[in-house]
Amino acid sequence: MSKLDDAIEAAKTQMKALSIPCNEDLLRSISKGLGPSIYTPDGKLVAASDAKEIDTVKKNFIGKKLGETDEAKQDAAIKHAIEKIGSSNRQKLRTVFCYLIVKKLKKESVFS
Repeated sequence: MSKLDDAIEAAKTQMKALSIPCNEDLLRSISKGLGPSIYTPDGKLVAASDAKEIDTVKKNFIGKKLGETDEAKQDAAIKHAIEKIGSSNRQKLRTVFCYLIVKKLKKESVFS
């Protein structure tokens, strides 16, 4: 199994445990789009309580990659992802977090 396949399997496992429906093709595309960050111990997780990390997600993923500039929509999508994974869950996988943001903002076409 490749590192990408391992990351996708981990994401699918977390999504199944949280009862989040998974479009595997979309998950694979998002995972590829996130690049090598999802392979490092620190990079594969989102520290939702870290304001700097959330700003980075807003600026680089939501703003640049998804093209969403409305700050209220950005904040709502991040809040949605945190709530779905669980605010107390310290293992927020970046692939799952970003998948939830893409679905919330209806930006699947970016990854097709």
